Amino acid sequence: MEIDGYEVLGLGIYFEDLPVGRKFRTIGRTLTEADLVNFIGVTGMTEVLFSNTEFLRTESDITQRVVPGAMVYAFAEGLLVHATMQHTGFAFLHMELDVKGPTFAGDTIHVECEVTESRRSASRPGRGLVRTFNRVRKQDGTVVLTYSPLRMVKARGA
Repeated sequence: MEIDGYEVLGLGIYFEDLPVGRKFRTIGRTLTEADLVNFIGVTGMTEVLFSNTEFLRTESDITQRVVPGAMVYAFAEGLLVHATMQHTGFAFLHMELDVKGPTFAGDTIHVECEVTESRRSASRPGRGLVRTFNRVRKQDGTVVLTYSPLRMVKARGA
């Protein structure tokens, strides 16, 4: 897409560009202590595992600042919005999610996506339905979360 003679970067991927089998990954993002504190404050997730370092030090099997799975998922979606969905992602319809392991403040995550389903919408002309299998990996390659969203995506020219 062009605006005033300039190509616009950062726009989403159209339905036609998401065939079954396509794979891509996002850039990385470090989950900081500030991110964790802000997420806890905004969501009210004041579980002691996320908010009490004394508990972690004296009573928990986990001794590092653990990040809620919900936060890992939210930040993974944020990485994908920037990379794939601006102007083309219309609806989030369904998802299955599995937390595979812990993520800690200071870990850097990225998302690996594989298109597993891609079909035209029967009820919405100009739209497609795309399901991906998303793996969220930490800097050491460990998979910490997987999810399979089904999204409605804009078709080219619609």
